[in-house]
Amino acid sequence: MKKSQGPAFKKAVIELAQCPLCRGRAVTQGVFHELPCEHCNASGWVVASTGGSLTLDELVTQLSMRLQSALRQIEQLKDPQASWPEETYQGCNRRGAGGTNYTGD
Repeated sequence: MKKSQGPAFKKAVIELAQCPLCRGRAVTQGVFHELPCEHCNASGWVVASTGGSLTLDELVTQLSMRLQSALRQIEQLKDPQASWPEETYQGCNRRGAGGTNYTGD
């Protein structure tokens, strides 16, 4: 069933790239001082496919989605899972007689 009216059920993730004018710094060099980059709304990010800037509301949403994804990756890297042979040997796999641990030794 295809939805025909109203906003989308899930927010689409837009691929972002560094602004080519400010190189992701969010400011450009003026004659005497740095000025906010007009091309990327002083964020340092543009739409990767078109190179255009995002509205401020959309920019906040996209950056928040990127931040949440990065935080999930950091948490996964902080808590590494044991490799398969080690996990099988150290943990209880319930493959032995009567549901006991089987190590293959």
